Amino acid sequence: MKIEPGGQSRPTRAAGDSRKSSTKTSTSASFTAPARDINDSASVLGIPEEELTPRVQAAITNLMTEVESLRQSIRDLTRRLNDAEQVADQDPLLPIYNRRAFVRELARVKASVERYQTEASLVYIDLNQFKSVNDSLGHEAGDYVLSQVALRLKESVRDTDIVGRLGGDEFGLILARTKPQDARHLIDRLPKLFADKPIIWKGAALPTSLSSGIVPISAGENPEQTLSAADTAMYKEKNGGEDRRGA
Repeated sequence: MKIEPGGQSRPTRAAGDSRKSSTKTSTSASFTAPARDINDSASVLGIPEEELTPRVQAAITNLMTEVESLRQSIRDLTRRLNDAEQVADQDPLLPIYNRRAFVRELARVKASVERYQTEASLVYIDLNQFKSVNDSLGHEAGDYVLSQVALRLKESVRDTDIVGRLGGDEFGLILARTKPQDARHLIDRLPKLFADKPIIWKGAALPTSLSSGIVPISAGENPEQTLSAADTAMYKEKNGGEDRRGA
């Protein structure tokens, strides 16, 4: 406290207060928009140049800062939404679509088939003797087999095709602009792919074979009907031409 002439006292500003004031001024200055941006904003807002006083300029600067902050918030929310959608669409174990997302994509491709009169095929795949892998080697080995099968399937199709896990050891492929006979050519190459590049678990090659059912994605059927038809075709192949699921 400083003593003034006449015995009156006057509080002396603390050093910290001075620094705080300086910091506040510096922070405000860091948000100052370039004069050109301010003039452009004033033009958009219809403010005449003669009314562009320092006070108006400060108001425009604050407004521009708030707008940029809102834009950044929108960008952050969009990114988080995209991340959440990806998590919701992906199988919890494998880097491919889960069944819900696969059915949604099947509906989308079906709509495209109807609109543009194109062709597309659905492939329903089931692993043979997969239960014996889990039973003899454990679920860790089974999960590894599933991950390797998913990887091979993704490598075998185009980027525009869709791979999904339909449940357990069952997979689905949506092949856009592909006739069923062309889809069959693709599936018939898979046994050689697994033979040439077998799945290795703890130094031992695991025999891997697939059964598949292929149907066209046609207008007039809902996605579940198409899936059911492909599932039936797969079981017929798996059981030597006869659907014996109820046996």
